[in-house]
Amino acid sequence: MWFLLLLLWLAEGLQGPPVSYATDVYASSLEKVHFKSWMAQHQKKYSSEEYQHRLQTFVGNWRRIRAHNAGNHTFKMGLNQFSDLSFAEIKSKYLWSEPQNCSATRGNYLRGRGPYPSSVDWRKKGKFVSPVKNQGGCGSCWTFSTTGALESAIAIQTGKLLSLAEQQLVDCAQDFNNHGCQGGLPSQAFEYIRYNKGIMGEDSYPYEGQDGNCKFQPSKAIAFVKDVANITINDEEAMVEAVALYNPVSFAFEVTSDFMMYKKGIYSSTSCHKTPDKVNHAVLAVGYGEQNGIPYWIVKNSWGPQWGMNGYFLIERGKNMCGLAACASYPVPLV
Repeated sequence: MWFLLLLLWLAEGLQGPPVSYATDVYASSLEKVHFKSWMAQHQKKYSSEEYQHRLQTFVGNWRRIRAHNAGNHTFKMGLNQFSDLSFAEIKSKYLWSEPQNCSATRGNYLRGRGPYPSSVDWRKKGKFVSPVKNQGGCGSCWTFSTTGALESAIAIQTGKLLSLAEQQLVDCAQDFNNHGCQGGLPSQAFEYIRYNKGIMGEDSYPYEGQDGNCKFQPSKAIAFVKDVANITINDEEAMVEAVALYNPVSFAFEVTSDFMMYKKGIYSSTSCHKTPDKVNHAVLAVGYGEQNGIPYWIVKNSWGPQWGMNGYFLIERGKNMCGLAACASYPVPLV
């Protein structure tokens, strides 16, 4: 019986359209079993009406994953917590809904001429990178990129790894052109921390994943910014120098639908843009390297440790992939 189901599944997989979501997809028995297993793994429950919609979306995503993985690509896709969502739903929940054109940020970073190490990974240098966090259904990735960079910068200078309050940035940084769950930029968040005279710890200002009223208490601030280094737009070599010589670097890039199902390997895309007005997600470069002749960045995401490579991903380096060199920055901590 299972052998017949497997043959049926394989036949449908070959015929099935490689789309990320669909409105009328026939699901095989094996695909339904796989969906039930995925629901149990991710503790998902639906009404009977929503179940059919989520099943069809899941099957469309799964077929796209299988079609991609059967091709010749530098990265693999896999099922994850987003597999029952369309990309339109993902964009509205997890990416910036407020455009963040970082071309207005003036570069002030003066780079040298190298040479630089062929590879760097701050995770392996010591306790300099905090654990991967999860932003939840709020477009607050920029706050996690900000805290991650400052946490690392302080740890590198002092040896003490803190956990800083993303929720403070969500609630309080609007005067610096940030928009809470709708988006923001790490460079502007660093400036907020600098002029606000500090940021509190996660324990005293816990993350809620939604916009709220500012509850900052200056007496409880535990981290401070002395200056902000804004890397010149599209100067990816300066990003290499900063990561090699100083500390992890915050950057933003454009996420397209294939990135959501990333599992491992070096991500690259032909569908994303390289212009600063299209970026919609902020992350943290914690290192770089090269594999099979392809240079890459090692990047910390904020979608939890179950996504990608334990919460991290690799993305091709040296091509301004998806606009990643459009608005890179890092803080100089006051310690």
